[in-house]
Amino acid sequence: MVVRRVLRQLARLLPKKKKSLQAVESGVQWEKSYEAAELKQRPVSARLVENVSFLNEVLGHNSDFVLREIRLGVGAGVPAALAYVDGLVDRAIVSDTLIKGLTLEGRMAGLKAGDAGDLLLLAKNFLVSVAAVKEAADYFALLNGLLYGEVALLIDGEDRALLVDAKGWAVRNIEEPASEGLVRGPREGFTELMRTNTALIRRRLRDPNLVVEGLCFGERTRTQVEIVYIRGLAAPELVQEVKDRLSRIHIDGILESGQIEELIEDNPYTPFPQVFHTERPDRVVSMLLEGRVAIITDGTPIVLVVPAEFAVFMQAGEDYYERYFLATAIRWLRYIALVTSLTLPSLYIAMTTYHQEMIPPRLLTSVASSREGIPFPAFVEALLMEFFFEALREAGIRLPRQVGQAVSIVGALVIGQAAVSANIVSPLMVIVVALTGIASFAAPVFSLAITMRLLRFPMMVCAATLGLYGIVAGLLAILVHAAGLRSFGIPYLAPLAPLHRRDLKDMLVRAPTWAMDHRPTELVKGDKRRQAPGQVPRPGSRRPPGGGGGGA
Repeated sequence: MVVRRVLRQLARLLPKKKKSLQAVESGVQWEKSYEAAELKQRPVSARLVENVSFLNEVLGHNSDFVLREIRLGVGAGVPAALAYVDGLVDRAIVSDTLIKGLTLEGRMAGLKAGDAGDLLLLAKNFLVSVAAVKEAADYFALLNGLLYGEVALLIDGEDRALLVDAKGWAVRNIEEPASEGLVRGPREGFTELMRTNTALIRRRLRDPNLVVEGLCFGERTRTQVEIVYIRGLAAPELVQEVKDRLSRIHIDGILESGQIEELIEDNPYTPFPQVFHTERPDRVVSMLLEGRVAIITDGTPIVLVVPAEFAVFMQAGEDYYERYFLATAIRWLRYIALVTSLTLPSLYIAMTTYHQEMIPPRLLTSVASSREGIPFPAFVEALLMEFFFEALREAGIRLPRQVGQAVSIVGALVIGQAAVSANIVSPLMVIVVALTGIASFAAPVFSLAITMRLLRFPMMVCAATLGLYGIVAGLLAILVHAAGLRSFGIPYLAPLAPLHRRDLKDMLVRAPTWAMDHRPTELVKGDKRRQAPGQVPRPGSRRPPGGGGGGA
């Protein structure tokens, strides 16, 4: 009986519920979505009332949208309107320059309502005292300018609008990049404002052949992107390839340059980075002088540079500011640290599991005594320690800086010591993991360092399966894979494969500045020479003050 009553109640409620849902659905007034293609086909009306009505329909429901109606001229004057988005413009420019300049009676004397038709030209050339002023003929250009920090001037009787550059949003000051610190070198870094970034490049590269081409990506975000290269140095085929790959991007929004990097790289299925990114203007300028192309994205301080070979990721900006023999020694140290971070845990697994005869007797005795009582094989032991070390490092990055450093350092010490005391891992394993982590920090570019961290785990599997043979097979597989990669048509392992002996002076070693007189062979096909020959420093023939000779 109870079940029947419940079913009857449900049967009575279902029709009412369905009816109420239909009533709700019919009562919803969905807002119209304005697409770019539709807006481009709608020209700006000559009637101010229609333009104001359209702006109120599209942006009027936003609290930060401002529409100020004014009169141009004395007496009745000519109706006009100023529209802008508060927070994106400089209010001082709007009030002191635009409104005063357009409504000042002395400058507008004699202007009447019948003068419509010449007002747009008059306002553009005489009344608006702002450097950058352009016209918008359709609603797409009008809205795009408003949403990018420009002020729109609409005049009754004019079928075009004036877009006045009055951008004034808050920006971050120019600071030294935290991820690319130097002991010697410039302390300036890119910011989130694209025009500031191009200015930082032009300050260092005062060449009229420097080309900056603007593009726009993202159907919703309409992010400004600029391609920067030096005409005459960058190969025309490379520039066209960059433009072609960028033109194939059709996406709702671009929020950071990393999204563009994933959409333009040659091989999306490789862990190796194929696009170089940096926050340092001096590095970008040095790469532009080599014939490369830079991609600047508005809203991020990270600038992309293409093409990028493996050797580029092993070079630091400081290499070219220090003496060449010091830079060469540090570069060798980086290569040794890179190989160490990739193979050290694998070598420990292979030697302790398969090749004990290769360990010296005294060291073997020490290793055996330290592993006595450990319940896990060497592979599981290394896998656990590497996993927890990577987890601690990631936690230290994501936490606030003051807390993150304490967590990563104290956590590693406490967990390592506790694991050794509990006979879960051996002391030698803790030393191997610590050395591996330190070696991975020596990579000058984070994207390459994280690649080695990922490849370390397959190498450990190869060592646990086949020992030293597995390590050699893994290294060969990585080498073959890297040799088959290309970055915008440039071989990834150039100048080693293909071999260009002249370019080796800036790969494993850093030759003196006076010896690097040619640009990379694979990049530049035209002006290959950097400097005039014979730049080797020589002592002068001038005699020291006080005469020559020595005796009395």
